[in-house]
Amino acid sequence: MTFNPDADVSDNKVKRRSGGRTAAIAGGGVVGLGAVVVLLISAFTGVDLSGLLGGGTGTSQSQQQGAGSTEGSVQNCSTGTDANNSVDCRVAAVSLVLNDYWAKNVKGYVEPGQISVDGSTSTPCGTASNDVGPFYCPSDQTVYIDPTFFQLLKQQFGAEAGDLAQVYVVAHEYGHHIQNITGTMAKYPNNGTGPASNGVRTELQADCYAGAFIADMTQEKDKNGVAYMKKPTDAQIKDALNAAAAVGDDHIQQQSAGYTNPESWTHGSSKQRDYWFANGYKNGLGQCDTFSVATP
Repeated sequence: MTFNPDADVSDNKVKRRSGGRTAAIAGGGVVGLGAVVVLLISAFTGVDLSGLLGGGTGTSQSQQQGAGSTEGSVQNCSTGTDANNSVDCRVAAVSLVLNDYWAKNVKGYVEPGQISVDGSTSTPCGTASNDVGPFYCPSDQTVYIDPTFFQLLKQQFGAEAGDLAQVYVVAHEYGHHIQNITGTMAKYPNNGTGPASNGVRTELQADCYAGAFIADMTQEKDKNGVAYMKKPTDAQIKDALNAAAAVGDDHIQQQSAGYTNPESWTHGSSKQRDYWFANGYKNGLGQCDTFSVATP
């Protein structure tokens, strides 16, 4: 269990959207674990989907919610027990804790939107779906997550994708929101690929932010003073680290092509991702400046 069973998570603002029109993939600077999935799809199918992988400052193709789509609240998501029993609710409930955490650490913090995708839906950054995976769209400052992605993480990437690994994924995407609203994305735009590129540094910093959040997540409390989340166990931390390593560029390339090409990396190696998550977890936000080191 990740949440305290009697914690009140009913105030989450996550919307569940289903039945939307499937839109073509567009530009717009999408960032996050979703981009890793895009690369994996490209490797398996030979279809170039690199147009989705902007650096946070690309030109977006605005799209409206698809005709016939429906949107509503995540159902049966009021308590920590609900969050422990349902991936949909867990992903939604984590948003409450993340918003409280970042409001304390970023002056003038503005909450991102968060959409729980059921099937597929149109976004200013292209189509959100299980095939694309979780991502943050800077254009509308919204995190898009299809909870069934965690099955893919387990089946295709070799990660356990347990409760805390799922928390890590959501926290990583919120890390991109922080980079957007604090000006990091604008200051360090996309400058190509490689283990020391701005794109890799951006992803590793989001991993570090996720680690720092998980270390402090038990400090956030609901309106009744009950801590939302329990202290993670060693096994859960290992699972989260495993998830970070499983989506390393080298691991994905080795799985899909049988070799690695560091100069094509956009998210960092398994070792880099493991290191920066652990660095945030052990040392906090103050040690998450991935842009000031020669090689992250």
